[in-house]
Amino acid sequence: EEDKLVVHRARRVQRFLSQPFHVAEQFTGMKGVLVDIADTIKGFNMIMDGKVDQYPEAAFNLKGTIEEAIEAGEKMLAENK
Repeated sequence: EEDKLVVHRARRVQRFLSQPFHVAEQFTGMKGVLVDIADTIKGFNMIMDGKVDQYPEAAFNLKGTIEEAIEAGEKMLAENK
C-alpha cells in the first residue's frame, strides 16, 4: 500500500513539473509560463506531503503553480459529482 502511495505522488510530481514552456508554445498552443522556483518547490512539497492527494492526476498536467492544479482538481471533482 505504501508503494502505491509513492507511485501516486510521483506521478503527480511528474505532471506538475510539466509546466507550459515558452519554447513549446508554437507546438502546444498554450501560453508559456514562468514560475518562480519558490512556487515550484512549494508545490512539490505539497504533493510529497500528501496535501493534494484528493485531486485527480490530470489536474497537475501543464499547470504553472500548485494553486492552478488545485483549482483544476476542484473543478474536476465537482464535474464528477
